[in-house]
Amino acid sequence: MKRVVYILLIGGLLLATWAKAQQTTYVLVHGAWGGGWSFKKTDSLLRLQGNIVYRPTLSGLGERVHLASPEIDLSMHIADVVNTILFENLHDVVLLGHSYGGMVVTGVADSIPERVRQLIYLDAFVPEDGQSVATAHGQESPGGEMPSKDGLVYPFWNTDGQGFPRDVPQPAKTFSQPLVLKNKNRLEIPTTYILTYEGEDPEKDAFAFFASRAKGYGWKIIHMQADHNPQMTMPDKLAQLLAEVGDEN
Repeated sequence: MKRVVYILLIGGLLLATWAKAQQTTYVLVHGAWGGGWSFKKTDSLLRLQGNIVYRPTLSGLGERVHLASPEIDLSMHIADVVNTILFENLHDVVLLGHSYGGMVVTGVADSIPERVRQLIYLDAFVPEDGQSVATAHGQESPGGEMPSKDGLVYPFWNTDGQGFPRDVPQPAKTFSQPLVLKNKNRLEIPTTYILTYEGEDPEKDAFAFFASRAKGYGWKIIHMQADHNPQMTMPDKLAQLLAEVGDEN
């Protein structure tokens, strides 16, 4: 009897060790006007796979909208994620940035490359040194169709009376502040670019420019037929794709 119990205990310890070894720690960074809430469904599915998931909300957005201020800039958003990783004492992180989140994760990887195992850009900006959202692909402004008031850029798709969660105004400085990159070690991090597209031709997608830039860096490129927000519209497909990408590195 004692031998059976001993074998079961050893087996349990080995299983627990194996499960821990299979765990991936994801830090998912949302896009402009959004919040960590946009990755809620994807978060749940990744956790069902046995992973650990963090989805920080950037200052002034999502449930932190009460802290919105025209003084919030890109550097603060980068610090939001850097501090999440440092204060949670995370290592070997798979760091994903969606859309505007590509600006943020680039800055995070530049700040603490030793904490990042893998980078994933999900239909996201891929900035170079000195570029901002406004200049990353030749634009001179965040977009004339998006009204700015009191230092905030408002999402025009919001409707009166729309409940939460929803997109909220974003501080304009997050779009205009240039990103300063200093650490070349970030370029050694295995990186994948996921280009989502609708229709038949991925090259016609609004973010195809950044996928092309990513290809020039030698990063892996994946085409995913989906809208710009697969974390909400196709979370099951996205979670499976992230698992496959993670297994390759």
